Amino acid sequence: MNVGRTVPRVGAGAQEGYAPELLYATFNQDYGCFAIGTQTGFRIFNSDPYKEKMRREFKDGGIGIVAMLYRSNYLAFVGGGRNPRFPPNQVMLWDDASSKIIAELEFRSDVLNVQLQRGRIVVAQRNKCIICSLETKPRHLHAFETADNDRGVIAISSSSESGILAFPGRQKGHIQIVDLHSCVSLSSGQQGPAGVSATHPEPAANVQRSRSRIKGSFSAEGPNGLQDSAQPGALAHPTNINIIAAHATSISALAVSFDGAMVASASEKGTLIRIFDTMSGRLLHELRRGVDRADIYSIAFSPDGSKLCVSSDKGTVHIFNLDYKPNPEQHMPSGAAMSSGGNVGPTSVGGNGGSNKQSMFKFMKDLLPKYFSSEWSFTHFRVANEVRCICGFGNERNSVVVLCADGTAQKYSFDSYRGNCVREWYRRFI
Repeated sequence: MNVGRTVPRVGAGAQEGYAPELLYATFNQDYGCFAIGTQTGFRIFNSDPYKEKMRREFKDGGIGIVAMLYRSNYLAFVGGGRNPRFPPNQVMLWDDASSKIIAELEFRSDVLNVQLQRGRIVVAQRNKCIICSLETKPRHLHAFETADNDRGVIAISSSSESGILAFPGRQKGHIQIVDLHSCVSLSSGQQGPAGVSATHPEPAANVQRSRSRIKGSFSAEGPNGLQDSAQPGALAHPTNINIIAAHATSISALAVSFDGAMVASASEKGTLIRIFDTMSGRLLHELRRGVDRADIYSIAFSPDGSKLCVSSDKGTVHIFNLDYKPNPEQHMPSGAAMSSGGNVGPTSVGGNGGSNKQSMFKFMKDLLPKYFSSEWSFTHFRVANEVRCICGFGNERNSVVVLCADGTAQKYSFDSYRGNCVREWYRRFI
């Protein structure tokens, strides 16, 4: 969440109570930790239980974007704030064990978002998504053209067994899905001058030879496998690319499930969240946040893929149940009955708790507007102070941790069957 940049439709009144020193906040891949960028450095926290783990203060500027690599000592930075420590077109890779920059990636235009996965660093620019390797000699692997992506929207699966990357397509409202683990190794004779193959499964116009300069080197040894799995000198090229026509307006938020099987998206209209199968592109769920336009700040899948939480500029976090059959070994309360949780209509959606709310007229969906066939969240809550926030699932079952632009972290627990929400704690991290 970039809190240092104005977001459309956030009025002056909504800026009251914002922490002026806070520039950025993000969770790591499993929501177990979160990082913040400030006007003078960065900090790392354990999410639940809440605890500050470390902080670094710099004398010469602020950090506008932070990306974590699980719980490792490797992070990625982009400068920001009143006095940026680094230029906005550079990504710095930081090894906190040695407290120094170990590699630098420089691009021709500003970097809007960065995400890390084992073996990959993904960079979002306004009209490109660029993928580089994390290895002893970093390489520029791929560059994909996108529609205007001022928010820097990208999402990547968290599981080390999956490498599903999602980002906006070249057409407004479209999503591109790339399987980074479905690769073929191309010989050096097949590579273009910038390390991008001249023969690509997408049309040639969709592959941009974006010139980036990579300095420094990575340690060959590391707890999270920074050594790339591709053969030295060969380009690991994705072969599985899928295009999904998800919305009529621009993509404003994306999330990929932990196992990479599902992608959730919201458009700039902010009323619907759609969930697709990443391999087939089939629509799995259409979830309704509300009827009024809203800015969707974050979407997050639960680790088992059974729930989804969504935060918006309305100051609310909505939680949806997905059509999921629980593992028989999973603990379920004895004698618990499936409850409608105040739902409108007889249909129960989701096999792991209360159902999402539905219209009583859903049986007439073929005759009525799509509004009547949507699913509403089975529960939601309003954050304290109603400020901009991002959400992720907590360490305990049926809990959500929220990071707010006023510098607070909040934990809420919810009842899967009745839909009740309770705030467990409220902490100020800056």
